Amino acid sequence: MERYEYVVVSIDGDYAHLKRTDIESDDLKLVARALLPPEAGEGTELVYECLEYSIK
Repeated sequence: MERYEYVVVSIDGDYAHLKRTDIESDDLKLVARALLPPEAGEGTELVYECLEYSIK
């Protein structure tokens, strides 16, 4: 499985906008907050690996 790194740019209700940080990209990914760790907030650095988000 590959590993991806993100930062939470903003939170909009039940969704979070994530920006990829391990590559050069301006695209934002919309993810349901239920898939993120409960303590994740704006500015939190995340790792996506093995179909799970965790705090970096």
